[in-house]
Amino acid sequence: METKKTLVIGASEKTNRYANKAVRMLQNHSVPVIAFGNRAGKINETLISTEFPTNKDIHTVTLYLSARNQTEYYDKIIDLKPKRVIFNPGTENFAFEKQLKENGIESEIACTLVLLSTNSY
Repeated sequence: METKKTLVIGASEKTNRYANKAVRMLQNHSVPVIAFGNRAGKINETLISTEFPTNKDIHTVTLYLSARNQTEYYDKIIDLKPKRVIFNPGTENFAFEKQLKENGIESEIACTLVLLSTNSY
Protein backbone atom coordinates (compact mmCIF):
# COMPACT_ATOMS: atom_id res chain seq x y z
CA MET A 1 0.00 0.00 0.00
CA GLU A 2 1.29 3.42 -0.97
CA THR A 3 2.17 5.59 2.04
CA LYS A 4 -0.52 8.23 2.39
CA LYS A 5 0.16 10.32 5.47
CA THR A 6 -3.26 10.86 7.00
CA LEU A 7 -4.67 13.47 9.34
CA VAL A 8 -7.55 12.19 11.46
CA ILE A 9 -9.71 15.10 12.61
CA GLY A 10 -11.87 14.31 15.62
CA ALA A 11 -9.47 11.83 17.24
CA SER A 12 -10.27 10.53 20.71
CA GLU A 13 -8.73 8.17 23.24
CA LYS A 14 -12.15 6.50 23.62
CA THR A 15 -11.69 3.13 21.96
CA ASN A 16 -15.36 2.88 20.94
CA ARG A 17 -15.09 5.99 18.74
CA TYR A 18 -14.66 5.46 15.02
CA ALA A 19 -11.89 8.05 14.85
CA ASN A 20 -9.94 6.02 17.41
CA LYS A 21 -10.57 2.84 15.41
CA ALA A 22 -9.38 4.63 12.26
CA VAL A 23 -6.13 5.76 13.89
CA ARG A 24 -5.45 2.21 15.08
CA MET A 25 -6.31 0.68 11.71
CA LEU A 26 -4.10 3.21 9.89
CA GLN A 27 -1.28 2.28 12.29
CA ASN A 28 -1.89 -1.43 11.59
CA HIS A 29 -1.63 -0.73 7.86
CA SER A 30 1.64 1.20 8.41
CA VAL A 31 0.08 4.46 7.23
CA PRO A 32 1.71 7.48 8.90
CA VAL A 33 -1.01 9.14 10.95
CA ILE A 34 -1.48 12.49 12.67
CA ALA A 35 -4.31 12.68 15.21
CA PHE A 36 -6.10 15.95 16.00
CA GLY A 37 -8.82 16.27 18.61
CA ASN A 38 -10.38 18.39 21.34
CA ARG A 39 -8.44 16.63 24.09
CA ALA A 40 -4.77 15.74 24.16
CA GLY A 41 -4.03 12.07 24.56
CA LYS A 42 -2.49 9.07 22.90
CA ILE A 43 -3.66 6.21 20.71
CA ASN A 44 -0.95 3.57 20.87
CA GLU A 45 2.18 5.48 19.79
CA THR A 46 0.27 8.34 18.12
CA LEU A 47 -0.20 11.50 20.16
CA ILE A 48 -3.51 13.34 19.85
CA SER A 49 -2.72 17.00 19.35
CA THR A 50 -5.08 19.83 20.23
CA GLU A 51 -3.20 22.19 17.91
CA PHE A 52 -4.10 21.94 14.25
CA PRO A 53 -1.12 20.65 12.26
CA THR A 54 0.55 22.79 9.63
CA ASN A 55 2.31 19.93 7.79
CA LYS A 56 2.22 20.39 4.05
CA ASP A 57 2.90 16.73 3.30
CA ILE A 58 -0.50 15.34 4.31
CA HIS A 59 -2.02 13.19 1.60
CA THR A 60 -5.43 12.51 3.16
CA VAL A 61 -7.62 14.22 5.73
CA THR A 62 -10.30 11.98 7.19
CA LEU A 63 -13.12 13.70 9.06
CA TYR A 64 -14.93 12.52 12.16
CA LEU A 65 -16.72 15.80 12.90
CA SER A 66 -20.29 16.71 12.05
CA ALA A 67 -20.76 19.29 9.28
CA ARG A 68 -21.51 22.09 11.77
CA ASN A 69 -18.28 21.37 13.65
CA GLN A 70 -16.18 21.42 10.46
CA THR A 71 -16.63 25.08 9.53
CA GLU A 72 -13.81 26.40 11.71
CA TYR A 73 -11.42 24.05 9.91
CA TYR A 74 -12.34 24.77 6.26
CA ASP A 75 -9.47 27.19 5.61
CA LYS A 76 -6.98 25.21 7.68
CA ILE A 77 -7.72 22.02 5.76
CA ILE A 78 -7.56 23.80 2.40
CA ASP A 79 -4.23 25.40 3.43
CA LEU A 80 -2.78 21.91 4.01
CA LYS A 81 -3.39 21.17 0.33
CA PRO A 82 -4.12 17.47 0.86
CA LYS A 83 -4.79 15.29 -2.16
CA ARG A 84 -8.15 14.23 -0.73
CA VAL A 85 -10.60 14.64 2.14
CA ILE A 86 -12.70 11.69 3.28
CA PHE A 87 -16.14 12.43 4.69
CA ASN A 88 -16.94 9.44 6.91
CA PRO A 89 -20.58 8.47 7.55
CA GLY A 90 -22.34 11.30 9.38
CA THR A 91 -19.82 13.94 8.32
CA GLU A 92 -21.16 14.65 4.84
CA ASN A 93 -20.93 18.35 4.00
CA PHE A 94 -21.80 19.42 0.47
CA ALA A 95 -20.87 23.08 1.05
CA PHE A 96 -17.35 22.09 2.12
CA GLU A 97 -17.05 19.54 -0.69
CA LYS A 98 -17.74 22.37 -3.14
CA GLN A 99 -14.98 24.51 -1.60
CA LEU A 100 -12.55 21.61 -1.74
CA LYS A 101 -13.32 21.03 -5.43
CA GLU A 102 -12.83 24.75 -6.16
CA ASN A 103 -9.37 24.42 -4.57
CA GLY A 104 -8.39 21.31 -6.54
CA ILE A 105 -8.79 18.91 -3.62
CA GLU A 106 -10.59 15.60 -4.13
CA SER A 107 -13.34 14.66 -1.70
CA GLU A 108 -14.84 11.28 -1.07
CA ILE A 109 -17.88 10.22 0.91
CA ALA A 110 -16.63 6.92 2.29
CA CYS A 111 -15.67 5.05 5.42
CA THR A 112 -11.95 5.03 6.19
CA LEU A 113 -12.33 1.69 8.00
CA VAL A 114 -13.98 0.07 4.98
CA LEU A 115 -11.44 1.56 2.55
CA LEU A 116 -8.60 0.12 4.64
CA SER A 117 -10.34 -3.25 5.09
CA THR A 118 -10.84 -3.64 1.35
CA ASN A 119 -7.37 -2.38 0.38
CA SER A 120 -9.03 0.57 -1.39
CA TYR A 121 -7.39 3.26 0.72
